[in-house]
Amino acid sequence: MSVSSEGGGNGGDMRVVGIIFVLGLLSGITYAEVGDPQVKTDHPWYPGELSCSTFERLFATQAGLYKRVTGREVSSDEDRALASWYWRNLNYAHGEDGRCDVFGDGKNVDAEPNRDYWTGLFGHGFGLCGTTHAQYTAEMNALLGQCRGRCVGVSGHNSFEVFLTGGVYGAGRWVLLDHDISTVIFTPDGSRLMSIGEIMPQIATLKDANFRPQRQRGWRVAGLHDDDAGGVYTSFRTVEYLAGYAGPPPMVQLRRGESLWRYLEPGLEDGKTLVFWGRNYNIGGVPGPERSRTWINQPEKMYGSKNGTGYKAGQVRFANAVYEYRPDFAEGSYREAVVEEDGEQVIFGFRTPYVIGSTPANSKEWGIYDAGGRNGLVVRGKLNAAVAVSVDGGKSWKSGEALGEAIDLTDAVKGHQQYWLKFSAGAEKLKGAEISWRTACQTNVATIPHLKDGSNRITFAASGQGLVSAGPTRAQAGAHQVEGKLEGGNVTLELAPPRGAKANHVYAASWQSSGSPPSGAKYQIEYSTDGGKSWKTVVKDWSIIRRPPEPNDFWSQSFCWGDGAVNGAGKVRVRFRNDERKGYRKVEAHLGYEVGNPSGVVVRFGWREGNGEIKTASRVYEGGMAKEDSSWQIEAGKDVRTVWVEYAAK
Repeated sequence: MSVSSEGGGNGGDMRVVGIIFVLGLLSGITYAEVGDPQVKTDHPWYPGELSCSTFERLFATQAGLYKRVTGREVSSDEDRALASWYWRNLNYAHGEDGRCDVFGDGKNVDAEPNRDYWTGLFGHGFGLCGTTHAQYTAEMNALLGQCRGRCVGVSGHNSFEVFLTGGVYGAGRWVLLDHDISTVIFTPDGSRLMSIGEIMPQIATLKDANFRPQRQRGWRVAGLHDDDAGGVYTSFRTVEYLAGYAGPPPMVQLRRGESLWRYLEPGLEDGKTLVFWGRNYNIGGVPGPERSRTWINQPEKMYGSKNGTGYKAGQVRFANAVYEYRPDFAEGSYREAVVEEDGEQVIFGFRTPYVIGSTPANSKEWGIYDAGGRNGLVVRGKLNAAVAVSVDGGKSWKSGEALGEAIDLTDAVKGHQQYWLKFSAGAEKLKGAEISWRTACQTNVATIPHLKDGSNRITFAASGQGLVSAGPTRAQAGAHQVEGKLEGGNVTLELAPPRGAKANHVYAASWQSSGSPPSGAKYQIEYSTDGGKSWKTVVKDWSIIRRPPEPNDFWSQSFCWGDGAVNGAGKVRVRFRNDERKGYRKVEAHLGYEVGNPSGVVVRFGWREGNGEIKTASRVYEGGMAKEDSSWQIEAGKDVRTVWVEYAAK
């Protein structure tokens, strides 16, 4: 189904009328949503999102894994950095991810890469060297402090250094920490890690895996391929400080009638429907992103490896997250997802921490960008009314013909994480139309809960949080801009939680000019709950901290990001400014809010034992379970392979 532009959406007066109408309809409605359900298992390598969905959880998981495998406590900067690097090797692969049109230039291979840490980890799971290391600066900022990690341009590669202090590092030293090619290098005596500048004159010796192997403490040089290290650590060309950022943590929200299925292998439920958002490598006859040299899916082999990862076609591939929603227009629960409504239309909202994918129209390497994509967003029903979709908060719409029985809107939403879906018919007309829709996303297989052989302890929690977003694209943020200009270095967004909810947290980030070399500009992010009369701090005096040695060339841009509590506000303004009036390329803001009357959720696992039939186990959790519950135990057999995990709103 082709998708065409429909122009600018509702007029201003009609929108006000629509909002007033829907607020009237919503009064007295008791909502029941599932806010932020998460699970982890006791799988030794891949327990799932509840083990890594915040930096606090992630660092605890990394420390536990590192101690279990190496026997070392995580008490020094060096061990913290190595534990982080080790985990990243096991959970993120080198590869070419799909781009989102963040600046309105069109989706294509030359568009800006995703630099958000959480979207990269949960939505993609793949990234080129520059992309993954840019995202990784955010983790190092959280782990060690401001500007303690940096991307470094070397020969034909974008590498990474981290600034370690204490012990043999004294007041501080930059050292190599390159997870993209699985390499750290210790001094010949094994006493400490080395910087790229130190490595360069000795690379011919240090790249040799047989040179004093004990000095490496179990970490093989060039773990992916023997030729990696020797070919890149021969120059020290550029530095990028604050090259990525951490947006809102990954949160799922489900409404009654909605479920989320995550499939660990490509193909969805029929084994044939391939929906992805990345380069089509078509390795082993399976289209889509993959990595044949990686520690993912063979994590037990990394520490102490003598031979590296080896090559295996499709060692890791993409996974899928599929949302199914069937709103109930008869009893009114459909309003849990409504953002606007009147007698002539109903508009639904959708947001995901993953990335909406596509079945490409062709088999080209970058066929995802071509028109004719399918299966990313499919709407079904029996209705002779138009359906339209917006990815910029209703500022503009793309529509197909009348629904009839099915319409595929994939081309409009692929590569995005949110949309509004508009039916040009009132709720009364929609009652008997059997309306439903499916949104298929790409996700990282390593962040999905896995089962293991034997007994499995399942831990569940649901924070009860929802999330509304102005971003990450410039158009999505622009729909909420109320003051200032990006190019003027002072801009304000305003957004509010849906359906009368109250905000309790704000997440914000800016992408700005910073100069080459970076200037001393100080960046601020603030929020206001009284229409801009008074302001509170999210980020104060954020700046780039430079630490030598440095090359002569720098990335002329950087990010600023942060989050903070908001006490029960409705509308919230978020302001971005800096003291040198440096222009912003884009800004984004997200509000967390507590969903009303948290609903129960059904959690189900499907797995195979050997080549047997799929076995299942399920558990119903009541609403409002913010604290972790570890009372569920699943007994599995041998040769267990997790097939899918489902969450369904009760």
